Amino acid sequence: MDATIGARVREALDRRQPAATQHSVATAVGMTPDALSRALNGKRAFSSGELAKLAELAEVDVYWLITGEDDPQKLVYAARHDFDHESGRHSVPGEVDDALVLRDVELAYRQAEGLPATPPLAATPGELRAMLGDDFVRHFVERIEERLGVDVVRVAELSTAYCFTVDKRHVIAIRATGNWFHENWSLAHELGHLAMGHLDSGRPGSTDELAANSFAAELLMPKEQLSEAHFDTMSDSDRAQWVWDNGVSSNAAYNRLRNCRIAGASTMQSWSRLPTQRLLRYHWVEADPSVDAISERMRLSALRHFSNDLLRAHVDGVTRGKVGTVALAWMLGVAPEDFGLREPEPPSHDVEDLAEALGIDLIK
Repeated sequence: MDATIGARVREALDRRQPAATQHSVATAVGMTPDALSRALNGKRAFSSGELAKLAELAEVDVYWLITGEDDPQKLVYAARHDFDHESGRHSVPGEVDDALVLRDVELAYRQAEGLPATPPLAATPGELRAMLGDDFVRHFVERIEERLGVDVVRVAELSTAYCFTVDKRHVIAIRATGNWFHENWSLAHELGHLAMGHLDSGRPGSTDELAANSFAAELLMPKEQLSEAHFDTMSDSDRAQWVWDNGVSSNAAYNRLRNCRIAGASTMQSWSRLPTQRLLRYHWVEADPSVDAISERMRLSALRHFSNDLLRAHVDGVTRGKVGTVALAWMLGVAPEDFGLREPEPPSHDVEDLAEALGIDLIK
């Protein structure tokens, strides 16, 4: 087995680090060149720590290095891409750093117990809109969690929005920014990926990105309703009210009207060049002047958020001594000692007892 592992390590290094010398690789992973050479040739076993470092250096999974197969538990996710109009390419500039955050989120779900699977999602924007209910954008996160069974994670550490599935539980992870209309589009976009099954066949591509954008546009701005809105005769205050009610940016509204070839697109063109929240300050008439609803939306969309189901599962796990407090503290954004829950006591069994429980034969 070690010879096979060595061959895969060599293959991965040749592919990702073709210019690296055996000496530089050994130094990078804390091995001597002789130890690395013997391990690559099957004359010495790799330690788990060495394999982990080699996997990171070669940008492959430890699971693949050991088995030669893809990890069935590997997290497959869709990311909201940036689009470069000059090159026509989609990209996720912050993906490398985001992957570390997503790994922490995944770990929090792996540690939780008793979370039910997400029920099947409606496949069309119209059906999903009906499930979410009237005026859903004002309570978008809550409606997604309560009515669809999809969890939402909002943290400042991410650069963009993602969706993935952990143990049959759908999760949407978004960046906390305070831009509520940008958040709404990200949520609708990731719902599109999940509803259309883009994660079922592996990592979504650029075609799936376009489909998810189309899904988001129809979910937030149904073409039929746009046709009935009469944008060509709207006043500025009516236009501001429409933007507020639909929870989209003025630029998104302009692009949707133009793409659907609906009369009144030109009236939104001048708005599309200015910040949405500034336009609302000028033109939207709040129902209750004593309440700054715009600032309140901004505040809510900047808050750190994990679903109550996930938090409840961790609190239960900590109190029963099954998981530590680190993940829960990270989700809440506090120090572990601040919320008064104790770390579970270490098991009293020795290594031999644990090995026996797991069915592992220890070499004496």
